[in-house]
Amino acid sequence: MITRAEAEDLIARESLALDRCDWDGWLALFTEDCCYWMPAWRDEETPTQDPQSELSLIWYQGRHNLEDRVWRVKSGLSVASVPLMRTSHHVSNILVEGEDRMAASFAVHVHNTKRRGDHVFFGRYEYRLVREGDALKIAEKKILLMNDYIPAVADFYML
Repeated sequence: MITRAEAEDLIARESLALDRCDWDGWLALFTEDCCYWMPAWRDEETPTQDPQSELSLIWYQGRHNLEDRVWRVKSGLSVASVPLMRTSHHVSNILVEGEDRMAASFAVHVHNTKRRGDHVFFGRYEYRLVREGDALKIAEKKILLMNDYIPAVADFYML
């Protein structure tokens, strides 16, 4: 069973790694076969349910796909990520919902230096966590983005 303290620690480490642009530290928090998913909205009240057959805003199956996205950001080849936007993740309402499941609410303040503006992404996270040796890892992360308007691209480090 995962304790609330363990869940809070993992989420704090993930948030801080993203805010510090510690991409390798962030990737190390995920299992090799992880699923990282942000569903689209089917209508005003219903998100899509299956990333393999319905539209998703983001879907990466396997850490190698996250590594590829991180590589593009680090390389400077991602036009949408140059210059890199500054982020401050705020996670609250962390709740362990079973042996390996947890949920949380989030808000991420994003500063876009290119456009000299700020935006806040907000929503809910759902995780499935597993133990690999002594470490707690993210096997699944689902991001339910609640914003109606996305001013530019929404990338992994902003969510």
